[in-house]
Amino acid sequence: MRLLVLFVAWVCASSAFAASALPARDITQAAIEGYVRPAFHQFAEQTAALAADIKVLCETPSEAALAAVQSDFKAAVVGYSRVEFVRIGPLTIADRMERLLFWPDRKGIALRQVQGALAEKDETAADPVTLKDKSVAMQGLVALEYLLFGTGAEQLASGDDYRCRYATASSTLIAGLADTLDKEWSDPNGQSDHMLSPQPTYDDFRTDTEVLEKLAATLIHGTETIRDQRISPILGVAEGGPKPKSALFWRSGMTVPALAANFAGLHDYFLAAKFTEAVGPTNGWIANGATFEFENAARAASDIPDPIEVAVTDEEELRALKYLVIITGSLDTLLGENLAAALGLSVGFSQLDGD
Repeated sequence: MRLLVLFVAWVCASSAFAASALPARDITQAAIEGYVRPAFHQFAEQTAALAADIKVLCETPSEAALAAVQSDFKAAVVGYSRVEFVRIGPLTIADRMERLLFWPDRKGIALRQVQGALAEKDETAADPVTLKDKSVAMQGLVALEYLLFGTGAEQLASGDDYRCRYATASSTLIAGLADTLDKEWSDPNGQSDHMLSPQPTYDDFRTDTEVLEKLAATLIHGTETIRDQRISPILGVAEGGPKPKSALFWRSGMTVPALAANFAGLHDYFLAAKFTEAVGPTNGWIANGATFEFENAARAASDIPDPIEVAVTDEEELRALKYLVIITGSLDTLLGENLAAALGLSVGFSQLDGD
């Protein structure tokens, strides 16, 4: 089905920021330099460490080496969870989002394909050159999670050659893509230049209006993704009860840490982009309200310490998970309707492609 996503419809470049205390370019520059570049750089570093340690594991298998790799994977999940909402520019090219994270996957395509490769010892999955041309479901973090945490993963500590080579191929592609994203965002003549100095002849950003539309829309898309693709499937309202194994990253115990990183990333981005300053003192309550809700999200996530399959059986932890859904609704209002009004924007609905 298609996701109903709130988006900010900017009236025009001159009038849209008539109520803003900051020039539009200042907000764009602050978002890029204060959040986007450092966050993607950190993700690149985390995935590089993961790929390097998987090679060590394959060369010298041990319990300690496997534990180090699993820890690296968890760090990479947090890193990606902090940038995945930045669906502008480099991340949106050539199926990069899907190559990094094939989700939602309601039909279990990744699981079937990865298990099939393991059963058949498909050599094309164990080489990054050939893996890159295979299904995106076999390449990214979901596939790698199963290799490192799924059934039979413990054999990596004693020398499962094929599984380790497949994990090496997957992590090599992930790290390579993360490095590409980092370099493209860091290039002063690349994506950031188009956003800071949009031109009518550009295919991506022709006006300040287009840049600001996309920067602001990331906030709403982020909260909706958390609600509709991350939490709601777990709660299983339509199915009559919680479905913890429909959660992203449940095998690695990273479901809730990833959610916490989603919220934290959105909050840091909101602050770095200087939306707080942009609304001015008269509308300071909007920024205060958003920060209040982001802090509520951090507290609610901390109230869910158990793996998701245990958390949904605990009344207090399940209540905290449901509270996170309420918070996303509040943030939709604050960041979509109220922030837009304060900056002289209009708000509407648009259907974006999605499952």
